[in-house]
Amino acid sequence: MHLPFRPTFLVTLLASALLIGCDQQGSPTAPSAAAPIQEVSIVTLVSKPVALHRELSGRTHPFLIAEVRPQVSGIVEQRLFTEGALVEEGQPLYQLDNALYLAELNSAKASLQRAEASLSAAQRVAKRAESLRATGAISQQGYDDAVTGLEEARASLAVAKATVQSRQVTLNNARVTAPISGKISISEVTRGALVTANQPQALTTIQQLDPLYIDVTQSSAEWLKLQRQFESGALSLSEDVAVRITLEDGSRYPHAGRMTLADVTVNPSTGSFALRAEVPNPDHLLLPGMYVRARINMGTREAGLLVPQRSVARDARGDTFVMLVDADNKIERRTIVVNQALGDQWLVDSGVEAGDRIVVAGLQKIRPGATVKTVKAE
Repeated sequence: MHLPFRPTFLVTLLASALLIGCDQQGSPTAPSAAAPIQEVSIVTLVSKPVALHRELSGRTHPFLIAEVRPQVSGIVEQRLFTEGALVEEGQPLYQLDNALYLAELNSAKASLQRAEASLSAAQRVAKRAESLRATGAISQQGYDDAVTGLEEARASLAVAKATVQSRQVTLNNARVTAPISGKISISEVTRGALVTANQPQALTTIQQLDPLYIDVTQSSAEWLKLQRQFESGALSLSEDVAVRITLEDGSRYPHAGRMTLADVTVNPSTGSFALRAEVPNPDHLLLPGMYVRARINMGTREAGLLVPQRSVARDARGDTFVMLVDADNKIERRTIVVNQALGDQWLVDSGVEAGDRIVVAGLQKIRPGATVKTVKAE
């Protein structure tokens, strides 16, 4: 059986096929719009003198320290100071039993009086012998004996005077006094204790705490690097030689110190040498043995470049780099070498130069080679 051919059916079939084909291939997409130019904040590098500092850790030491020991033996009768108080040089600290030393002094004084009497007698004999010699009433031997007796009396008097002085010093030493001014520690002996002259154990210790020393160490390799920079002119000696102190709780010490010593011997086990600073301590805030950090001025870089820390990044290899904008307003990645942090900035040794425009904001939206619009960072 044959169906009649209908042209309208064929037209409908062709139209449906075209629609199906268009759905399978997907409708054509509109061309993409151009990506907008990103805006970034920049700073322009300017060279200027920059003071280089090095923060070194160390310990505090007393300016003066004296261990008090007795110079004579005896029983401690009294302690004449308050432990932990400030004492002045010459202030009495201990009183030892001095009865024996007082008796010896009195005996020496009596011997002195006897020597003075003997000298007086010898002077009279010598004077009489001189008169008799003029008349020939005395022999030469008798005259010589009189003169010798006078000289011996004078020598005996000198010995007696020296003995009195010695006994007086011994008696005075029975009262132990402070050899220096400073803060005194606890007493190692009490009343009734027997002490001996020049014993190894100290009775107490006095430390002068104003000013105070701070001893730190520096690497000899770093010292050599600094010396080469001075010789080449990269660094110059700074007029600011103050030493700033940071306490162990992170707070700043209010008084600045000064460098007084750089040791001339390198420790062979550590490869470092000692530096010493002197710091005022009027309030006795610093105590001997405290851990502190000393910020020392190492010199001035006359043409230093400072880059904001927020603009510096580090890649997987550990290299530091910044993004900068070139003359065509295109982004360029630049590897740099940083020296040290100064506040919120890095001091740069190499990689950038004065006039470079460094990106400090908008870094997440840019890549090397991209064109950007720049605004000055606030």
